[in-house]
Amino acid sequence: MDSTSNLSKQRRQFLAISLVLGLSACDKKAFKFNSIDITGADYCRDFELNDSDGKQRQLADFKGRYVLVFFGFTQCPDICPTALARAAAVKQKLGKDGDQLQVIFISIDPERDTADLMRAYTQNFDPSFIGLRGTAEQTKQVADEFKVFYAKVATGSSYTMDHSTLSYLFDTTGKIRLAMRHEHSADQFASDIRQLMQHAA
Repeated sequence: MDSTSNLSKQRRQFLAISLVLGLSACDKKAFKFNSIDITGADYCRDFELNDSDGKQRQLADFKGRYVLVFFGFTQCPDICPTALARAAAVKQKLGKDGDQLQVIFISIDPERDTADLMRAYTQNFDPSFIGLRGTAEQTKQVADEFKVFYAKVATGSSYTMDHSTLSYLFDTTGKIRLAMRHEHSADQFASDIRQLMQHAA
């Protein structure tokens, strides 16, 4: 092969590599999330907990849907109801695409959050919401997997729960994508979810 042909080949390879890198850069710039992008994280991999009917659930059960997970407890005075009310608003803001979103509320207080109480609590916000609970040991295992902090705090003769407030979003393949901040609005949540939906389309 002569030097001219070799040079031409090198130029074609350079252009091909430049194109791929350019497309990759454009692809990354296409996402402007309000949330924390944790795609590829080695945590938030799965859960195995029971729903209000006693059926064991895991991420694979929701393949083909986006899954929004939040940890809390039914006697939570403000953070948990705010998170679930926002999740219901997000479904509405997504319009017809809202049916692709499954919201899951995981109890960090299995001592008081019975199956019946979890069902009533979650369905008060949206009939499609699912509440999951486990034993104290299972709860700790799942919280550790999601890097969720929670602790019992004494309040006179009773107690409340202190806990972290991130929501976690999984894509339709069951892969973790976003850690969504509690201070963000339903519009910001919906914007992030819509970006993922449009990218997958």
